[in-house]
Parts: sequence; C-alpha cells; structure tokens
Amino acid sequence: MSNLEGKIIIVTGSTQGVGAAIATHCAQQGAAGLVICGRNKKKGGIVAQSIYQCPIEFVEADLEKVQDCRKVVHCCDEKFGRVDGLVNAAALTSRGTLDETSVEVWDQLFAINARAPFLLSQETVKIMRREKIPGSIVNILSICKYCGPEFVCAYSATKGALATFTKNIANHLLFDRIRVNGINLGWTDTPNEHLAQMKMGQPESWLEHAESVSPFGRLIKPIDVARLTVFLLSESSGVMTGSLIDQAQRVIGSVTTPRVDDAG
Repeated sequence: MSNLEGKIIIVTGSTQGVGAAIATHCAQQGAAGLVICGRNKKKGGIVAQSIYQCPIEFVEADLEKVQDCRKVVHCCDEKFGRVDGLVNAAALTSRGTLDETSVEVWDQLFAINARAPFLLSQETVKIMRREKIPGSIVNILSICKYCGPEFVCAYSATKGALATFTKNIANHLLFDRIRVNGINLGWTDTPNEHLAQMKMGQPESWLEHAESVSPFGRLIKPIDVARLTVFLLSESSGVMTGSLIDQAQRVIGSVTTPRVDDAG
C-alpha cells in the first residue's frame, strides 16, 4: 500500500521548488488527487502536466488575497468532495534588515507566510470535520523562526508566528484527530534561493561554494523536504502532532568548533 493511497492533498506554492517537489512526490506515493496553486499560470500548467499518476487541478491564486486562499480549498472540495491533507508551502522570502524593511513588505510577508496558512487551514478543517476525516496539515517553516540572519527580519517573524500557530491548532484539533506538524527548513537549494543570492550580489557559482562548506557536502534539496512531508501526511507518522521538526544539517543551538586531528 502506498503511503497516501486514496488521499486528496492540497499543496500551496507548488509551481516550483519545494512545493512542486512535494506535489510530485505525493502523486508518486499514491495520492488519489492533488490541488496545486500559484500566481504563475504557465508554471502551474507545466507542473500539472508533469504529474500523471493521479488527477490534478491547478488553481491560479494569489495568496495575499483572502478570497484566493479560500478559493483554493473550495476548488478542491468541488472537484474531489474531500480534503485529506494540506501542505502550506507557499512563502515569500524578501530580504531586509530592521532598518530596511518597509511596512508594505512586512504586511505582504505576513499576509502570505502567516495569514494564508491560517485561512487555508480554516477552510480545510471545515471539510475534514464535515467528512469526518482524520486529516493532516503540514506547515513548511524555516530554522529562521529561531532568529535568522539580520537581513530576513520580517521573514523570520512570519515563521515564528506560523510555528506558534502550528502548535496552537494542533492542540485545538486533537479530538478531531486532525494532526498538524511543521518542518523547520535549513538552507535549501531552490530557484527562489538562487534569485535571492543573485540579488544579494553573490556569484553564479554561489551554490558550489555553499555546498563545499556544508557538513554533508550539499544543501537540502526539495526532494528531501518532499519525503519528510509525505511521512507527516501519511499514517506512517501515526499520532504525531504539534511537532516542529528541524530539517537541517546543523544542530540548532550548538556551537561548531574546529575539528582537531586525534594524532595531534
């Protein structure tokens, strides 16, 4: 039996990168249907056409808009009549320190990174309760929720808010048997990260250097996130709820010291 056999899954931010990898892996692991969404219709169509293992619906949506958030879930209900899993993967990663971040950027990041998961979860839970589905919600967070570099002030704040929200609704939904967990991502190799590095003035070869100094010789890849997400969506994760998992190759809170040759 495949991990997600018979399940209908919504994945936001699924036109590229981590979201697209999650949607693809859900299909490969037996999902009965998928709803993906994003602002770019062309990219959404490409992802939808690449997934052949199950029926898939692309919904053009700007998650900064309240009605578009609700539209994504309503479209899933209209097409499939149920929702078994929701993955909130959409996020903006706009850079800016305390001094540089405008009110407009702060509000936009909170709308997409924190308010959208709230709205999508709210609508999804209504359907899960109606259909008496013991569903699963997975929120894609970041290790920046702990603090983050100074140049992601607003982004870090949104992920901290989403982390608290994840635990709060996990507790609220216990007796509905709807599980809610989060993944705190470390540095991940995605198209958006490449664009961000370019905007920060890094060379085209930034990834090669970043991976050369990483403990495991590479950054996290979208498929890594997809595999963990499917585990949390599926019965394989049992009764696990309210957990925030650090998916990173460095131990949060540790102090890295130089390695010393035992031979001296």
